[in-house]
Parts: sequence; C-alpha cells; structure tokens
Amino acid sequence: MDNLSKKVSYLKGYADGLEINAKSEEGKLLKKMLEVIDEIAQTVDELEFKQDALDESLADVEDELSAIADDFYSNMDFADDNGGDDEDDDVFMDNYDNYDEDGDDYFEIQCPACGEDVMIDFDMLDDGNEIICPNCHEAIELEIEFDDDCDCGHDHHEKD
Repeated sequence: MDNLSKKVSYLKGYADGLEINAKSEEGKLLKKMLEVIDEIAQTVDELEFKQDALDESLADVEDELSAIADDFYSNMDFADDNGGDDEDDDVFMDNYDNYDEDGDDYFEIQCPACGEDVMIDFDMLDDGNEIICPNCHEAIELEIEFDDDCDCGHDHHEKD
C-alpha cells in the first residue's frame, strides 16, 4: 500500500521537523513508535504484493480449470429428441449412465408431487407397473419416447 508507506514517511519527516529531543523519554518513545509503524507499513506492502501474486495465480488456475471443463463437456453429447441441444438443461447429467450393484442401469428423476429425487431402474419401466414415489407415495407418470435406432440393450421398445 504505497499510500500507507507515504504517510509513514511524512510522519517521520514531520517528527524530524519538530526537532523533538531524541534524548528525552517522550522523544525516545516517539522515535520507537515511528520505527514500529514503518515496519508495519513495510510488512503490509509485502503482504499486498504477495496477495496480488496469489490473485494472479488463482486467476490462471481458474482459466485452466475452465478450459479443461470446456474440453471435457464439449465431448459429451446431450442432444434432445429433436437432435438439437437441450437449452433448458443447464445441469450436467451425472446420473445418465450409472449402474446399481447388480449392473442394471438407472436414472434419477424428481417427483412432481414432493420434489424429492427418485431413482428409477429401466426394469421398472419394462414391467409396466406404476412407479410410486417412496417419499410421498404418489404415482409418478413418465412420458418416455425411445428412438427406433436405440441400441441401449434394453427390452423397452415397442414390439412389431
């Protein structure tokens, strides 16, 4: 903080201009106080310099991390049913290809009645049974469209 160092220099000069007796008790005290204030100002200057360097380093790390995330997510395909990107889906679908302990895949939906997350297994869809929310016990209606070209390996397509 250049301003702080300048103020301390001004105080030292002002004290010298007052011609305070450096041999008196008050003069000794004033001189020591100015020395301590000068050391504090120098320490603050050093800390500010280091903080500025840390801020620059952190900004560089943030830029690098952002570039890595952009590269990672740009390789993912989150196309909707119409072949375009789903602009309403701002959240990364981290449960898209999950597997439970038995190796069956599942996905997470939000119950429209209570708002709690519910895990749905593809086998539950194949059974044709109603899906009941384990939290509020309300039925969850799903509208699912599958592409005819889907090669996911599940038997949930309409049979001809």
